[in-house]
Amino acid sequence: MARNIFRGLGIALITPFTSDGSIDYIALKRLLEYQIQNGADFICILATTGETPCLTKDEKQKIKQLVVEVDNGRIPILMGCGGNNTAAVVADLKDTDWTGIDGVLSVCPYYNKPSQEGLYQHFKAISEVSPLPVVLYNVPGRTGINLKAMTTIRLANDCDNIVAIKEASGSLEQVDEIIKNKPERFDVISGDDALTFSMVASGAAGVISVIGNALPKEFSRMIRLEFRGEYEPARKIHHRFTELYSLLFIDGNPAGVKALLCEMGMIENELRLPLVPTRITTMKKMAGILKELRI
Repeated sequence: MARNIFRGLGIALITPFTSDGSIDYIALKRLLEYQIQNGADFICILATTGETPCLTKDEKQKIKQLVVEVDNGRIPILMGCGGNNTAAVVADLKDTDWTGIDGVLSVCPYYNKPSQEGLYQHFKAISEVSPLPVVLYNVPGRTGINLKAMTTIRLANDCDNIVAIKEASGSLEQVDEIIKNKPERFDVISGDDALTFSMVASGAAGVISVIGNALPKEFSRMIRLEFRGEYEPARKIHHRFTELYSLLFIDGNPAGVKALLCEMGMIENELRLPLVPTRITTMKKMAGILKELRI
């Protein structure tokens, strides 16, 4: 029976681009090394923050290979594989080369809005063919459907290789319900930077973080302090980032964190349509916060 190894600070890795729209593999390598050296416990690739819907099949394969090579087994790698066509996801799971990858992150089906039974059967089918442990991804704001606590717990009990859920419903009540009733081997991972402090305090195993792309050292320290029961110093770190949390998402993700990384001199501020860079006013506010944080 599989257990979750994705604990602590996970980075929802961005995909840096150059001004001509191509992937900046040099910046990606530099960014990944920076994150590993500054407290990242695992990396999550080819998911929402990586602008995966705008990548070609060849680009996805190159990103995967680069991340595996740079990481060189230092920290676990979680890779996205999901969709709203169950048969297609099952086929992808069978056809993909999973060498060097430690787990699969699979998002709830979007657009077609299945029932809870439909969600259960979708993830059960994924579980039956996945060669690696599966982390569910619940993000109703993007998918239009909420994977309810009872369905999550049912999947955790029935499917041996479903080991965790990235919970981004925004409902602490739902998170508590899962943590209270889940099997011991199954974990809840925060999918919302702003709620991570509260979720870890309630028993979550960590976060798959957007802000961690830019500030892994500070964010990982907050989580480690909480794991040790040192909530007061952890709370102080959390409160230092409160305004930044909202600024990162005000113009969409990953526009905010890419602007932040650009301000830090790590990448060019480039996205692929339909996403566009964050507004100048937002960038100026983030630059001011960076100065206050002395980063």
